[in-house]
Amino acid sequence: MSIYYTRACNFYYGKSSIEMLKKNKALPLHGNKELSFDTIEILSRKNKKIINIKKINSLSVYLKNKVKKDIKNITKRKSFCRINLKEPLLVGILNLTPDSFSDGGKYNQIKPALKRVKSLINSGCKIIDIGGESTRPGSKDIDKNIEWERIKNLLKNIRNYKFLLSLDTRKTFVMRKALNYKVNIINDISGFMYDDQTINFLKNTNLPLIINHSKGVPSTMQKKPFYKNVLLEIYDFFVEKIELLRKAGIKHNNIILDPGIGFGKNLKHNITIMNNISIFHSLGFPVMLGSSRKRFIKHISGKNDSNNRIGGTLASSIHAMMNGVQIMRVHDFNEVCQGIKVFKSINK
Repeated sequence: MSIYYTRACNFYYGKSSIEMLKKNKALPLHGNKELSFDTIEILSRKNKKIINIKKINSLSVYLKNKVKKDIKNITKRKSFCRINLKEPLLVGILNLTPDSFSDGGKYNQIKPALKRVKSLINSGCKIIDIGGESTRPGSKDIDKNIEWERIKNLLKNIRNYKFLLSLDTRKTFVMRKALNYKVNIINDISGFMYDDQTINFLKNTNLPLIINHSKGVPSTMQKKPFYKNVLLEIYDFFVEKIELLRKAGIKHNNIILDPGIGFGKNLKHNITIMNNISIFHSLGFPVMLGSSRKRFIKHISGKNDSNNRIGGTLASSIHAMMNGVQIMRVHDFNEVCQGIKVFKSINK
């Protein structure tokens, strides 16, 4: 029997969304009246079809039950770490590395790193993602002790600061060390495949987590990445990882899904994911997009590329927001926040 997937599409925003809901012609995304949809795409590996939500009852019994179950996940209200996700949540990036793809060497000393933390907090940032290892395409593994040395001084200095710290690491050693200071969320870009002790660590600590998709390892992942169906393969990856967590005894729902833009994907893969990112809502968890300053922006913009790629970051972030993505991981927190606020105000 074919496996089917449900993607919400044809979204309404702001006033038009509220009007559609009043007329009973749309369904709210994540319980948010200002963002709704009236159409679904039903996909399998062999075919796909698009129907209005009013025609769901005309489907076969199997498909009808499957779609209704997915829609329940799509429409339910979601939160993460007790943060209401009605408004887009921006996660600020802080790389304490000498070699990250965009800001390597900028914050790998304690003074500029602390200044960056304070700037993010003053701009309203609720979650800061801190990492001591670059996992950019082409990067090499570093020793766990070197990674820990890069982040430990900052962790000692921010333990009383009022924000949630997301620890960007693949190594259980670093996770355990960080527990003595300040860590609220684990962001392992390997999808818990790098270190076989990570799942047990997550079970024992019950920490919120981010499930990332990446194909291959950083040193080789951009060498001709291949998928038969990038969208559905990532979806199945998430299903497998969620099941693995449940079997390991992790029952909490403090989970974010990140399809991993640029991690083992070419331009076509990245565009396909962003165009269809709403498919992941049917898994029932918040979705995060990490498009900030990524290379796909250069490939699209050509001669209009820039160092910080704020235009491309903002455009992809607003597109994601309009498709129900609740969380964006960004370098330029203040500028992206500004852009979203202006967009929302215009569309009220």
